[in-house]
Amino acid sequence: MKSFKNIFEQYDWDEVLSSIYSKTENDVVHALSKSKRDLEDFKALISPVAKPYLEQMAQMSSNITKKRFGNTIQMYAPMYLSNECQNICTYCGFSMTNKIPRRTLTDQEILKEVRFLKSKGYDHILLVTGEANRTVGVDYINNAIRLIQSEFANITIEVQPLQQQEYETLIDSGLYAVLVYQETYHKEEYKKHHPKGRKSNFDYRLETPDRLGKAGIHKIGLGALFGLEDWRADSFFTALHLHYLQKEYWKTKYSISFPRLRPHSGGLEPKVEMKDADLVQLICAFRLLDEDVELSMSTRESEVFRENIVNLGVTSISAESKTNPGGYAVAPQSLEQFEISDERTTEEVVQMLKNRGLEVVWKDWAYNWQ
Repeated sequence: MKSFKNIFEQYDWDEVLSSIYSKTENDVVHALSKSKRDLEDFKALISPVAKPYLEQMAQMSSNITKKRFGNTIQMYAPMYLSNECQNICTYCGFSMTNKIPRRTLTDQEILKEVRFLKSKGYDHILLVTGEANRTVGVDYINNAIRLIQSEFANITIEVQPLQQQEYETLIDSGLYAVLVYQETYHKEEYKKHHPKGRKSNFDYRLETPDRLGKAGIHKIGLGALFGLEDWRADSFFTALHLHYLQKEYWKTKYSISFPRLRPHSGGLEPKVEMKDADLVQLICAFRLLDEDVELSMSTRESEVFRENIVNLGVTSISAESKTNPGGYAVAPQSLEQFEISDERTTEEVVQMLKNRGLEVVWKDWAYNWQ
């Protein structure tokens, strides 16, 4: 079966990293002068020598985003259904080894959370669970989608990787999009951070977007968790993955997220620090690489950072997020998966966006295009 794994195995991590760090100022200037950029240009734009060009990159990124998406930004909310998990992940508060109270929402609790989010205006919801097949497997997720599908224009999930047929079942029930982050594309480092559980299978996770594409999903979200390995190499492999999927599953829409390691129960210090300027550089580089891909920013980031980035290429943003099951209305004090940074209310974030000259879109962008 053809999959991204076939492409991925043609690349060597160290060679990719060396290639990025060997880019010259001329490579950056050449990339910025082009109307259509390739992956070699992307390497130049995320390289250290591109830093003096960050202001120019930001202006170009802003102009492209305005041309493609207008002065609009889409808002979504995550809703955590369960913190039960059968994996050991060094960076996650839900990791099986963490001695925390576990909770999985009932139908009534799900509906209570939904009422809160609907009262805030959300029409795009992201359902999140830990990876516990016996507790929150396909049947549980399918039930949750069916339970709330009449309430939202778009339902996205971020759960354990599934088989193609299982995704097809969820799509029939109203599933719109799936987020599946590889965490890191460094295979050996991946093993260190996922020593036990189904998530320890690097290849199975790597091929999940292929199964989604074959299932006919409307949108796939990709990303790496910055802090586990060198962010530049992980970003290149994310872009490589994106290009492959766009070619193979051209009817599907795509989004990129930029999560940085945040404090959590059992804490893990970042191996490689990604500074604010680095993240701005990466977001602009992705926008210069691809005018149409959606770029998403969560409440992991600070108020000040999010206020500045919303005009530079980001197209969707969350607000008032709770990363614990039942965190909005059912069990506000239960354990979070990680600490958020921007704790403003939805209303405050909406006002901030308006102050930045942006109009809020409550439905998903891809939905609006259809």
